Amino acid sequence: MQRTVPLILAVALFMENMDSTVIATSLPAIAKDIETSPIALKLALTAYLVSLAIFIPISGWMADRYGAKNIFRAAIAVFVVGSVACAISNSLEAFVGARFLQGMGGAMMTPVGRLVLVRSTPKSELVAAMSWLTVPALVGPLVGPPVGGFITTYLSWHWIFLINVPIGILGIVLATRFLPASEPANTPPLDFMGFMLSGLAASGVVFGLSVVSLPALPPAVGFATVAAGIVSGLFYLAHAKRKTRPLLALDLFGNQVFRASVLGGGLFRIGIGAVPFLLPLMFQLAFDLTPFQSGMITFVTAIGAIGMKFATAWLFRTVGFRRVLIAGSLIAALSIAVYGLFTPQTPYLVMIAVILIGGFIRSMFFTGVNALAYADIAPEDTSRATPITAVAQQLCIALGVALAGGILEVQANMNGGVLTLSAFHMAFFIVAAVSASACFWFYRLSPDAGSSVSGHRLPSMKAPGSDD
Repeated sequence: MQRTVPLILAVALFMENMDSTVIATSLPAIAKDIETSPIALKLALTAYLVSLAIFIPISGWMADRYGAKNIFRAAIAVFVVGSVACAISNSLEAFVGARFLQGMGGAMMTPVGRLVLVRSTPKSELVAAMSWLTVPALVGPLVGPPVGGFITTYLSWHWIFLINVPIGILGIVLATRFLPASEPANTPPLDFMGFMLSGLAASGVVFGLSVVSLPALPPAVGFATVAAGIVSGLFYLAHAKRKTRPLLALDLFGNQVFRASVLGGGLFRIGIGAVPFLLPLMFQLAFDLTPFQSGMITFVTAIGAIGMKFATAWLFRTVGFRRVLIAGSLIAALSIAVYGLFTPQTPYLVMIAVILIGGFIRSMFFTGVNALAYADIAPEDTSRATPITAVAQQLCIALGVALAGGILEVQANMNGGVLTLSAFHMAFFIVAAVSASACFWFYRLSPDAGSSVSGHRLPSMKAPGSDD
């Protein structure tokens, strides 16, 4: 039973994580079919991210008010309906709207699924359970492009979305049968003003960063939207200080362990968020590989992500969160920097080996940092902690893609508009440095931080008068 719950959740989250990237390689075909341009169609990618940013903050309140199991099943249903709407779209406006609807379902699936897992799993088993949820986040963005290219080439782009229908129905059936029941709780009224301000803040930043990094609109629009999001965020901070039960419980940042997990993990995700953007692009533009060849090389990350879960629980129990996360952030950052040494002459086996090791370490790191967030959180506060961690993850991943895109754009402008291999190398070095800086947040933790989750115990000191 303890393994069944995370597996059910992982299947649903894999559907979401893969779908969010699978359309990237299919944009030209979709654009041609609905008579628009691929650049304009990138607004559909942004619409999905904006929807996530708006509705993730409300996920914890919804789970408490209506029951986490009920909301998780409803989220899958909304995602499936959005998928069907995408498949039957015949215009840019309809497709963008369908992707926004999909995002509403996705915004509930990830945080509520994690909430179900945390509430149904003893803290001592949380690391092992979390390892199953790490796989979709790492595998989906890398599996998506080659799968999307295959389906578009040999079937039709419509099947990218229609395939979610049987998967979603199966997910709802399994969730109904196996997920533990969760009764609705007495909750305060929705913090509507907090919902509006947090939605404007998160969606403004995500939309702005997406426009800047993938300019479907003038970059000035992106910068203005980011500024508006930041201003909304400042208004939310003032609002949260006056509110007894704000939508996003920022007081949880007073807990050092939670703070290190969110902020340290956020810095790390900035670098990691850039990798699925940079690596395939470098292989295709600088190495002249096909999308399918690029996808087959990067796919080995999936093997690393899945393989590492078998050793993760033992590693954290033996060494502890602090040491593993410090070492993991540095080693994973080093693996990103090594990508900056790849050239077209680098043997494929060498690149595959480096990417595989990176997949191992990133899987271990994300499992640990996700579990650490709940180590010192009281059970009644889990629904307040979950949307904060989910919003932070989305913002940092978007920031990572924007940072990588900005570096490439600056380098291209310095080379007369030509994107050279050295531009990719520079981008990898910079985002690796950002990821490595996460180690400082974990260095401040006590050696036994998160021991209730990891099971790690420091060697006990000898009692006075005991024999040497």
